Amino acid sequence: MAELQKKYGFWTATAMVVGIVIGSGVFFKADNVLRAAGGSLPIALLAWAIGGAIMIVTAYVFSLVANRMSKVNGVSDYFESAYGKTASYFVGWFMAIVYYPSLVAVLAWVSANYSTGLIGKPDWLWPLAFAYMVVFFLLNVFSPVLAGKWQVSTTIIKLIPLGLVAIVGAISGLMTGQTLESFSVSATVVGDNAGGLAVATLATAFAYEGWILATSINAELEDAKKNLPRALVVGTLAVALIYMLYYLGISGVLSNADLIAAGDAAPVNVISIVFGNIGGTVLTVFVVLSCLGTLNGLIMASSRGMYVVAYHGQGPKPKFFAAVNATYNSTLNSALVGFVISTFWLGVWYGNFAGWWGGFLDISELPIAFLYVCYIAIYIWVIRAFDELGPLSRYLAPFCAGLGSLYIIWGASQKDFFSLFLVILAAIFAVGFILKDEQSCLR
Repeated sequence: MAELQKKYGFWTATAMVVGIVIGSGVFFKADNVLRAAGGSLPIALLAWAIGGAIMIVTAYVFSLVANRMSKVNGVSDYFESAYGKTASYFVGWFMAIVYYPSLVAVLAWVSANYSTGLIGKPDWLWPLAFAYMVVFFLLNVFSPVLAGKWQVSTTIIKLIPLGLVAIVGAISGLMTGQTLESFSVSATVVGDNAGGLAVATLATAFAYEGWILATSINAELEDAKKNLPRALVVGTLAVALIYMLYYLGISGVLSNADLIAAGDAAPVNVISIVFGNIGGTVLTVFVVLSCLGTLNGLIMASSRGMYVVAYHGQGPKPKFFAAVNATYNSTLNSALVGFVISTFWLGVWYGNFAGWWGGFLDISELPIAFLYVCYIAIYIWVIRAFDELGPLSRYLAPFCAGLGSLYIIWGASQKDFFSLFLVILAAIFAVGFILKDEQSCLR
């Protein structure tokens, strides 16, 4: 049976960390964080800081695990080593059926949303979202090396609008006094949508999420035990710093009330104000490319979702889904399932705007919160088993990461449809239990 080749290096892994995390959440969650913070910029910045700290310490703990072992897929393999094949299967099942494809759906929508705003064709939103999914699944199936190069390229591109807004916005805000006003005057248009610091931090969790997907290319990463830990730490530190500077840049251009009123269009408005209509249009193109870079990274992981489950000899038709296409060295069969399930979640996301559910089932945040439940199990394993580490790495880091995870989970419990999402998860796990078919390991 063909095996995945070592075709990615440190920069691709780092680009996955930075490129998947930075790309959409920092743009379309800016108003959500401020709204949840009650219109207060200091509380919103505190939420961004807490979310960033949770991401960094969590990535650090996972870097310790990655330094010890290197197999096919980080999270699933870590659970197999810590708790056995059954635990590994259900984590892999969750990531293949819920986590990866739900975020793919949201990112396809975000990318299309900014694209249609740029070209002035709002009616194209949903067809374009679907088209983006098709294009990037095809890219990852038929040219995975090119997909990796795209990831590195868009990571560099997406830093341009963020850097310019951060620098120019901060200078402008200090000169005009807008920054001081944003810190001093809270928005009064929040209404009943404020959720408090925990909900605001949960909103940042989506913006900070994605670094874990770098572990999905473990089998294809050169010197994974060295390169993956470095990528996780370097990438998350860079992301947290960039986000805080960017948010300060926005606060120097828009008042808190204007930011909330602009909604998802806030980044485009800021860019247009700072750089004029032509410059704003050009930089908005960079925002679209940024979102597409994140979408590509998520699809890189989603294309390997069922492959990871099947590689461990479990789930439906493991030999079929563990097959690697010899011509393209890609997980073709697994990618087909990833595409179908992503299309399903795109339909769920569409239902929010069509009023199908009678509320908003936020698949951009709730799956992330459940993943943090899985993280806690990893922290416990590190504390129990990693006796070669010093006390700071073995005890303090995972303990702090665990507290951060609990805080994210608490924030999720305040969301609408949290209970319904748990019911959906239970049904998906029940299907996974029925389809669980342990056969001889394929390794």
